[in-house]
Amino acid sequence: MFDQALLQRFPTVAATGKKARSSKLARLLPYAFVIPPAAYLLVFMFWPLARQVYLSLTRTRLANPNRSTFIGTGNYERLFGNPEFYTVLKITLTYSIMAVVLGVAVGLVAALALNRPFRGRTLVRSILLFGWAVPSVAAALVWLWIFNERSGVLNTIVTSLGLERVSWLTSTEMALPSILLVTVWQVAPFVMLVMLAALQSVPEEVKEAAVVDGADKLSVFRAVTLPHILPTLQLVSLLVMVWSIRRFDIIYLLTGGGPVGSTSTLIVKLRQVAFENHDLGMSSAYGVVGLMLALMVAAIHALFNVRRQRQNSR
Repeated sequence: MFDQALLQRFPTVAATGKKARSSKLARLLPYAFVIPPAAYLLVFMFWPLARQVYLSLTRTRLANPNRSTFIGTGNYERLFGNPEFYTVLKITLTYSIMAVVLGVAVGLVAALALNRPFRGRTLVRSILLFGWAVPSVAAALVWLWIFNERSGVLNTIVTSLGLERVSWLTSTEMALPSILLVTVWQVAPFVMLVMLAALQSVPEEVKEAAVVDGADKLSVFRAVTLPHILPTLQLVSLLVMVWSIRRFDIIYLLTGGGPVGSTSTLIVKLRQVAFENHDLGMSSAYGVVGLMLALMVAAIHALFNVRRQRQNSR
């Protein structure tokens, strides 16, 4: 009663109190939005990652994952002392780098072609996005038929040209290039979509001014278009690289890591060690190496960003 009478007598004090409460709520509101995703990431991402790092320092069998023996860096000593690990690492890097180079190049060329108006552009764009939209399992089944040594369409074309049949997925020389072909088929549409959005944001008046000054198409691309889309190009390259390092479905469904380990990347090897050798500690060590690779790629991307921002600020 006393407070109500006081507030009625001094309305300015009441207004000041409401303003202070509103200001306090406004300060707390961002935390209310941040806490749920932070809790989600903590429970479903950072905790499993921390658990994986811990398992990599233990001797843990798949049959009894809750009984671990801490062995420190023992798994890493075995890993780095095993020549097979370096073969797996070389295959992973080769596959990831080639997926970035070929996937981004094909996607960028397709985006440049679709960035100009022509009849049926919407239909062509929809068809080109097909590879990205198809689920990996369905895509693998289609490509298993295409690569089939006896009845596949690729060998039908090859034999019609008078050449010998090719063992696309069962030859140590052809298995990795065949998987790269499927990867580019899947990745390039995504790159095309992102780069097309970036290309459409390039100011037309700047390109027209360059043409008026006598620049040809290649010079306009190098001097105007490329600097404008470069941040997007770097970002999409980072995404493709990280996805390639951790890609499992297409590789496992097409070759299972074979023949003779010629397509065994870190993630495929991780599955083999965990579920065929029943060694969760060693498989976690493989996973930590893959995580470090992805973090190194992200760090390089961040360095490029910082360097570009410094150049732009001069």
